[in-house]
Amino acid sequence: MPAVTEPQLIGSGQTLQGCLTKMAVEPGAPARYVLRAGEHRLELNACLGKPLQLEWTGAIACTHCGRATRKSFAQGYCYPCFKRLAQCDTCIMKPELCHFFEGTCREPDWAERHCFQPHVVYLANASGLKVGITRASQMPTRWLDQGAVQALPILEVDTRQQSGFVEVLFKEEVSDRTNWRAMLKGSTELLDLAAERDRLLGRLGSGLANLRERFGADAIRVLDESPLSFDYPVLEFPAKVVSHNLDKNPLVTGTLLGIKGQYLILDSGVINLRKFTGYEVRVSA
Repeated sequence: MPAVTEPQLIGSGQTLQGCLTKMAVEPGAPARYVLRAGEHRLELNACLGKPLQLEWTGAIACTHCGRATRKSFAQGYCYPCFKRLAQCDTCIMKPELCHFFEGTCREPDWAERHCFQPHVVYLANASGLKVGITRASQMPTRWLDQGAVQALPILEVDTRQQSGFVEVLFKEEVSDRTNWRAMLKGSTELLDLAAERDRLLGRLGSGLANLRERFGADAIRVLDESPLSFDYPVLEFPAKVVSHNLDKNPLVTGTLLGIKGQYLILDSGVINLRKFTGYEVRVSA
C-alpha cells in the first residue's frame, strides 16, 4: 500500500477510496466522528440524513506492515504480524496473563512503553453497568468507542497487568462486556455510577487489600472523579438491529441515521467499521 501522506478531507458528494481504520471521535454535544480510509477523511456528522455507500474492493492490507492479506486477524493484521506482535498476544485481552517477567514477551520494548504505565479501572454504561480498563491517555476515546453514555474512572494502578487482576476481581460482581445490540437501540437507562462505585469498593474491599499486599500499598489508588456523560449523533435508533458484513456482501448502501461507538447506523442496517480495519473500501457520500 502507498505511504500515508497528509490527510485529505473529503466533502459530501465526493467519493474516497482507501483502507479503513477505526473512526476518529471527539467528545461533544454530540460527539464528532470522522471516517478514515487511507489518507482520506470524511466528516460523518455532516452526512446525517443523507445517502451513504461503502463498497469493499476485495483488498485487505495489514495495518502494521502494509502487506496484502486474504484475511484480517485481530481487526486489521496479517497472520505473521498477528503471531509476532505483542499487541496481538492473549495478554492484551487478558492482562492478568502477562508473561513479561517470564522472559517470553513478544516485544519487551513495546511492552515497556505500553504496559508499564498507569492504567485506569473504570465503570461504564453502554448497555448496562460494566467494568473495564484503559490507559489514562485513552480517556475518553475508549468510552466513545464503546458507545457508552456514562463513564466513571474509579481506580488507578501502576501497570496493565495489575489492572487485569483488579478487573478479574470486579468481574465477580459486574460484567466486563457490552451488549452491542442493546447499545445500538439507544434505550440504555442511566445509572448512579458513583453509588455503584461505592457499593463495589465496599463489597470487594478484602480482594483489593490482597492485591495491595501483593503489589504495594500505593499500587492501587482510589480516584475521586465525577461521572461523565456522552451524547452521540443519532437521528433515529433502529427498532431491530440488523448488521452488515462486508465479507458476505461487499456493498453497503443506505441513509445514514447515526453514529455510535464504532458503528454506522443506516436505515438498511448497522456496520461496525472497526471490525473491517484494513479493508480497502470506496465510500460515496
